[in-house]
Amino acid sequence: MDLTLYVKFFLGLVAIINPVGLLPVFVSLTSHQTPFERDQTGKVANFAVVVILLVTIFAGQHILNMFSISLSAFRIAGGSLIAIIAMSMLQGKLGEVKRNKEEDREASGMESVAVVPLALPLMAGPGAISSVIVSAAENDNFINHIGMSITVVLFGLTSYILFRSAPMIYKLLGKTGINVITRLMGLLMLSIGIEVIAAGFKGLFPNLLQ
Repeated sequence: MDLTLYVKFFLGLVAIINPVGLLPVFVSLTSHQTPFERDQTGKVANFAVVVILLVTIFAGQHILNMFSISLSAFRIAGGSLIAIIAMSMLQGKLGEVKRNKEEDREASGMESVAVVPLALPLMAGPGAISSVIVSAAENDNFINHIGMSITVVLFGLTSYILFRSAPMIYKLLGKTGINVITRLMGLLMLSIGIEVIAAGFKGLFPNLLQ
């Protein structure tokens, strides 16, 4: 098992999902809840994210095969999507690319916000799913998939701890602090997107880039 691969995968999830940057959104969506209900919401949301990403790890390549999509083409599409979301993060816009106004209106009228919109599409959105599919396809063997699954579970636990401490962290960092972290994560995420796009072009046009 390649530990470096899993550390890189974990950091990629942190940059793309950006749980720290989502803390203001989490606090806002759960503002009407008691501390116990907020804790349950964070628990359910992160459990849903782990399940979605685990299914993506093991089924992503089969989905690509079903639609006859090459990994290189999906890398370019997924990398472009990651780059678009990263550009939004660099401008300090939290989740504006991940959800629309109609989803916001639906969320405001829902009792439970754990699965929708928190887990999907805010956390396990298109960018995260694309990144996981690419990583799983690049390291397509059972041992690596198990290692990536363990990494996803560790990420879910880390994110849950952050969400559980959301009010305290939000007060400590403030809006400015969270915006700074969001922009740093956006820069890392943009770098990941460019790397994925470059790998896709290299796979589609191997002679062109030699």
